[in-house]
Order: sequence, then C-alpha cells, then structure tokens
Amino acid sequence: MTVSVYLESRYRKLERGLPQTVLFCPVCKGNRRRARSCSRCEGFGKLSKDSVQELIARCVLPRLGARQGKFHGAGREDVDVLMLGRGRPFVFEVVGAHREFDLAELDRQLAERLAGRVELAPLRVVGRDRVVFWKESHFEKIYRLEVAAAEPLASHHLEHVQTRIGTVIDVRQRTPQRVAHRRADLDRMRQVEVLRLAQAAPDTLEVEIRCSHGTYVKEWVSGDDGRSEPSLADLLGVACRCAVLDVLEILTDSQAPASSERTAPHTAAGEP
Repeated sequence: MTVSVYLESRYRKLERGLPQTVLFCPVCKGNRRRARSCSRCEGFGKLSKDSVQELIARCVLPRLGARQGKFHGAGREDVDVLMLGRGRPFVFEVVGAHREFDLAELDRQLAERLAGRVELAPLRVVGRDRVVFWKESHFEKIYRLEVAAAEPLASHHLEHVQTRIGTVIDVRQRTPQRVAHRRADLDRMRQVEVLRLAQAAPDTLEVEIRCSHGTYVKEWVSGDDGRSEPSLADLLGVACRCAVLDVLEILTDSQAPASSERTAPHTAAGEP
C-alpha cells in the first residue's frame, strides 16, 4: 500500500524567473532520450533549473523517506511574477512516505534551504480534502503593476482612470493570444477595480488593482489587440504594457479546519 502524507502551507516567491512547478521543455517534454538532441533546452529537459515544487521536494522527500512528491497549488502566478503578501496556499503531497518526521525541524530545514528565494508558512499535516478545497475554490487577488506607456502621459490621460478608482469595471476577456494554442477560444467576463494609481515617470505608472479569479492582468493592461476590453490602454487612450507584475494578496476565505492538528513528531501514516 502506498501511503501519502499531505503538507499544507503558503509560499511567498521572492525571485523572478522561478516557476511554481517543474517547467518541462515544450519540445522534448522532458524525455531524456529526446532531450539529448533538443536545441530548445540544450539537453536539460526543463526550461528552468529550479521551481518552488523542486526546492521543497529536495528537502521534504528525503526526510520522509519518499521518492515522489506532488504539488497542488491554489492557482499559479506567471514565472516572472512575485508572490507576496501572506503567500499562495498549497498542499505538498508526499507519495510513499514511511519515516517519522518533526514539523518544526522540517520548517527549519526548509527555511534554511529556501532562504532569499521562497518563504513558507509553518507546515501542517492535512487530509486529501484540502487538495480538493484549494483546487475548487476561487478567490479575488490584489496585484501591483508597473505599466510602461508608449508615450509620456499627461494629466488628461490619467483622469480617465482616476475617476474609476474604487469602481468595479466589467471586463470582457477573450482567451489571450499567448495561450490560445492550448486553451479554448472563449469570451469570459471578469471584474477589475483600480485601487491606486501613481505616475512614477512621464511614461510609467504604478497601479494596484483588485480583480476576480481568472483575470488576465497583463492583457487587461495592453488590451491584447482588442481581446480584452475595456483595457487600461483604452482608459488611458495610450498604448501600454505591463512591465512588472506582483501578486500582493490572495483574498482567501477563512480556512476550514485542517484534517489533522499540528503536532510533532508525526508518523508517515497518511492516506493510501
């Protein structure tokens, strides 16, 4: 019988270019034989050396005597986006665990290994139901954006957005061009609320927004050639793009009680 132990936490990603999960090469798909001659990943099989998943796995799996781990995140941010605030909830499933472990010691080891790159909230042992909870729940998010405009912005450009601060904007978003090859071409209605707007330079804005689950923020900024409207570019009357994006907070509801309390040490008696 294969035993799984489920560890729940939140991660704060402090480094750009770090994916949440293993980023396999789209050409060779990580296949070792095909990777040898793959020019895209140069034989590596992946497009990044590390991921949040792998950093955690390298510490957790040996400690629990397991070889396989599965990362179940409550959504994901783009590779170039920081995850700040309280962090993104996730459950790390340790498959085939068979050693006792101490959560406090595991927290300490993870903090040491991930220092400067990822921060984790204290781990707790939960049941498989928490994977379902985070996968099926949808939450609003708060983002911080650095917006680059195609030309210097005058006060009359900003006025169109400033009058909308605190007002929920209904946005129609068609599947973005950048993901159209792997997702159904559909129109979706999303909501965006501008919380703060500041001009950092003649052609640069700092913006904070609150938006509904599933909003394509970068496309809301640029308009994505008319696929997202009204866009920030529409409101400004100037072409623009999202140069930097950070998740400031995921507005999760009150957490349901975990299936197990946080105690130590733990056995590897998880779920089959």
